[in-house]
Amino acid sequence: MQKRTLGKSGLEVSAIGLGCMGLSFGYGPATETQEAVKLIRTAYERGVTFFDSAEAYGPYTNEELLGEALAPFRDQVVIATKFGFEFNAEGGQSGMNSRPQHIRDVADAALKRLKTHVIDLFYQHRVDPDVPIEDVAGTVRDLIAEGKVKHFGLSEAGPQTIRRAHAVQPVAALQSEYSLWWREPENDILPVLEELGIGFVPFSPLGKGFLTGAITEQTTFDAKDFRNIVPRFSANARKANQTLVDLLGEIAAARKVTPAQIALAWLLAQKPWIVPIPGTTKLHRLEENIGAAAVELTAQDLASIEQAVSGITVQGDRYPAHLQARINR
Repeated sequence: MQKRTLGKSGLEVSAIGLGCMGLSFGYGPATETQEAVKLIRTAYERGVTFFDSAEAYGPYTNEELLGEALAPFRDQVVIATKFGFEFNAEGGQSGMNSRPQHIRDVADAALKRLKTHVIDLFYQHRVDPDVPIEDVAGTVRDLIAEGKVKHFGLSEAGPQTIRRAHAVQPVAALQSEYSLWWREPENDILPVLEELGIGFVPFSPLGKGFLTGAITEQTTFDAKDFRNIVPRFSANARKANQTLVDLLGEIAAARKVTPAQIALAWLLAQKPWIVPIPGTTKLHRLEENIGAAAVELTAQDLASIEQAVSGITVQGDRYPAHLQARINR
């Protein structure tokens, strides 16, 4: 597995990471613990050194899972986790909270769940409109000085928020959605990251599974799968968006790889400081995703993909309105 460095931070990780959310949260019942541990450890054996979690995934259970799975080789991997939400007694999110003391409390709790002495990359999960970003960055700066955190990250933050935070504590990475079916970061995010020397970690690089070709308009999701409420995953939207998947399939067939591998290779080709974190619960999908790091797209390949997808308009919003409102752009 090739390595990449996230911007100017010096934080070196595998070119493809593992997004661990789906093992505990979001896509139906949680994966059985030993099966999930096996998948995470297999990822490490295949060269993955970058693992993404959050207190919100469960909540809490995903961090505990990572702590168990990565304990045997903790010093050889980079663990990212996140702060920024409050949770009710039932485990549901009850609002944002990036107040300094709360950030400190989350860090201490995450260290215990992850069975580690330091968090390699600590992201603000979503920008909190009630807490100045300077206060957030300053708190993480202090945690870094205390040795509890190594690097500071943001998620789904807009250009001015990124600049303000970076002026207080250098931001190592921004994590936001980016893929062939969500290219909004190209407009005003990627230029700022390049200017400031900040790495980019695309989540949902396979369009929450849609770009793999395994989801059609007939697909039904588990009752606990959050895609049930995502407008882009309505049956009509899936039918309309199939054009993009069909196109990826044609390109992939010509290269004798899979649509998922083309989608990931395309992301890797955009910038040398981009590190996608596809998630999966299946070992064969893990192997497929890791294999994308070896797919080299030529300038002609990229031009062909650009020409083909530029004529396609993806249908449906990427989040329902109540979740979209949490994204500070």
